[in-house]
Amino acid sequence: MAERTVKIASASGLHARPAAIFAEAAGEYDDLDITIEKAGEEPVDAASILALMGLGAGHGEEVVLRAEGDGADKALDELAALLSRDLDAE
Repeated sequence: MAERTVKIASASGLHARPAAIFAEAAGEYDDLDITIEKAGEEPVDAASILALMGLGAGHGEEVVLRAEGDGADKALDELAALLSRDLDAE
């Protein structure tokens, strides 16, 4: 299983617009099971806008992305890079 730890760069955290952008990107990897979690909490489906918003990940907080399957490393590299940008400004 591939894993990446990344800090949320968006000023509003994973809420509304950033969550929608990230969920859409994660959903493009429909052949992979991709999850996201905050430390000490249950992982949630990275392609679910509601799950992302419910995660309550704020600006500067670290989250862990995990994926399993062919192409998992590439997918997580791309998704981690996305979270490392301020999606509120895009």
